[in-house]
Amino acid sequence: MKIAILSPIAWRTPPLNYGPWEQVASNIAEGLLERKIDVTLFATGNSITKGKLQFVSKKGYAENPEIDPKVWECLHISNLMEKADQFDLIHNHFDFLPLTYSRLIKTPMLTTIHGFSSEKIVPVYKKYNDTNAFVSISNSDRHPELDYIGTVYNGINPEEFTFKKVAQDYLLFFGRIHPEKGTQESIQIAKKSGRKLIISGLIQDQHYFDSQVKPFIDGDTVEYAGNSGPQERDKLLGEASALLHPISFREPFGLSVAEAMMCGTPVIAFNLGSMPELIQDGETGFLVTNLEEAVAAVKNLGQIRRENCRTHALAKFSKDTMTDNYLELYHKLLGR
Repeated sequence: MKIAILSPIAWRTPPLNYGPWEQVASNIAEGLLERKIDVTLFATGNSITKGKLQFVSKKGYAENPEIDPKVWECLHISNLMEKADQFDLIHNHFDFLPLTYSRLIKTPMLTTIHGFSSEKIVPVYKKYNDTNAFVSISNSDRHPELDYIGTVYNGINPEEFTFKKVAQDYLLFFGRIHPEKGTQESIQIAKKSGRKLIISGLIQDQHYFDSQVKPFIDGDTVEYAGNSGPQERDKLLGEASALLHPISFREPFGLSVAEAMMCGTPVIAFNLGSMPELIQDGETGFLVTNLEEAVAAVKNLGQIRRENCRTHALAKFSKDTMTDNYLELYHKLLGR
């Protein structure tokens, strides 16, 4: 079986820092390679894989402002589509645009829908609904007008996340710094709990950061650690007493939630989107609905056994589990 994995090209695959779609594409590619599957990864030229690498752009457009994203996305996708007959199956992690090629090639395509950036992109999915296989990354993120071949939770490599039985006293916000991710709310929770907060993540909304986050950063009660790479991520997640995840949108998955639990760190999250599918309330964290409940949850962190968080993450969100689930869908699709 020859599989082509189509990764985005905003960042390297796997990413140096931020890049959840690229990270998942990398994990599935390497997971398949460990099972002796013939894999070609279509990504940026500086990407890292044990399989074959195909690229047109040496670096991601988010890392190289000199290239036009739309132009290089088109070149990137067409590079795969013009080679489509060399593969038994294409696994698309590039959102909706590759679907527009799908009726022009004979190779079946499986598309992991990592989320809907807007309802405006749904017409493309609807047009190709009958001739493509869609996978959701959580049951909560299924669009009612689309058909799905299955749900596969994102998987991470347990070897990259160190289990820490004993935590330090700080709380952690880890993710995009954007209003919908709840950075400001995390600051409020930490202050009301009398705990230090460490913030780490890509500043996606500069005005929000400057007005709602930066004024509270004093290096003592609130610290900004920057956009952390894998080693620093492992340390921050593993040593935190809890990950705060007070989102204000229906998040399709939440990779940092799985990563925290893989380190043994419980998660306190607002009960929206996929959070009930990721977190076992009272066992691996707490599902809350407002700031007051979140502060109460911080006080109850002693009830959570960190071993439970690690065991839960290994069972549901490991790279191996994800790979097995995708292989089952590959065989189903090719058999069909």
